[in-house]
Amino acid sequence: MGYLCFFMQVMTNGSPLDNIFEDTEVAFSNLSDKEIKKARWLFSTFNHPFLLKTGTGLTNLAFRLNLPVSGLIKKTIFPQFCGGETLQECASPIGNLSNHRIFTCLENSVEAKSTESEFEKTTAEILNSICFSALNPNIKIISCKITGIGRFDLFERLHRNEQVTQTDRDAFEKVRQRMHRICTAATDSEVSIFFDAEESWIQNPLDSLIDEMMLAYNSKRAVVYNTFQLYLTDRLHFLKTSFEKLKAANVILGAKLVRGAYLEKERERAGKMNYPSPVQPDKLATDKAYNEALEFCLKNIREIAVYAATHNENSCRLLLDMMEHSGIEKNHPHIYFSQLYGMGEHLTYNLAQAGYNATKLIPYGPVREAIPYLIRRAHENSSVAGQVGRELQLLEKEIRRRGI
Repeated sequence: MGYLCFFMQVMTNGSPLDNIFEDTEVAFSNLSDKEIKKARWLFSTFNHPFLLKTGTGLTNLAFRLNLPVSGLIKKTIFPQFCGGETLQECASPIGNLSNHRIFTCLENSVEAKSTESEFEKTTAEILNSICFSALNPNIKIISCKITGIGRFDLFERLHRNEQVTQTDRDAFEKVRQRMHRICTAATDSEVSIFFDAEESWIQNPLDSLIDEMMLAYNSKRAVVYNTFQLYLTDRLHFLKTSFEKLKAANVILGAKLVRGAYLEKERERAGKMNYPSPVQPDKLATDKAYNEALEFCLKNIREIAVYAATHNENSCRLLLDMMEHSGIEKNHPHIYFSQLYGMGEHLTYNLAQAGYNATKLIPYGPVREAIPYLIRRAHENSSVAGQVGRELQLLEKEIRRRGI
């Protein structure tokens, strides 16, 4: 049965899972009365475009002028979306999540760098986070960006199949060796690695590197995961071809499924450079591709390990219904749900409470380094239709339930 037909049947006939995300007592059980009011204030701010634009602009300006604003940010938006400035500071939120049977995915929030010394420093921090995770069974996976360990402009030239210099080839080999060091450490420490998706115009060489890592490390379990942005028109096909390639080698495909993070940038670049936009024509097409990707992974769940990284309730509910329909156990080791720290609590906490594998992505790093990440989170909340409204609706519901 195709996913559309199946989903329509579920929507028509109902499911025992229909109300799984409505329990706000479970969803916000980790928040004190003070914290839940603070979360409502933050999401209310995101719901006002003028305040959001003004606030992010002033924040960027303050850092450029070296004004002392780090303390204010650390007391407001930073703890909503980040676990701490250091791995040690993350220990408390990781422990709080584990008390609710929620696993952690750690991510160093430092953005792309440009020098070899910075790449080595970032690699060392990733290796440090792997060592930290090896001591904590509640940390399942480490997330990293390849542009944190290699040059963007190099990947761009390789993507365009331009002629490169020996210096470029040497730099690319260093990226490869860094990835091998990371994947070897993850294998030895029994954790996994997400390699994040990047802009479409550098993705081909990154995909080749990640496929190489999966072929080398995924024979026994999914150590390495590629990230598939389903808002791009070619990613569903690429997911299927990646699967066939790895299946032929008797290797597990690690697939992190996301809708995508660079939509506006992708469309703007395509318009300026006069080439067809690689982005799906509308949200409906993106949703369709995402749900088809879920269905494909579930049909091949023995050979694919999937992280459904989404805040979309329909996609989460669809995956739950397909698992139930197929008789797949709730805590199947190849199926995880994942949401960002500080968002989608009604998904993560209720899924974990019901016995499913649920994770939170916890970014960490110095406040100054985390600013681009925090601004992106704020703008994503404001741009996703209904996202802020849903978060606010559930926060208000729990505030009323508590009578505060």
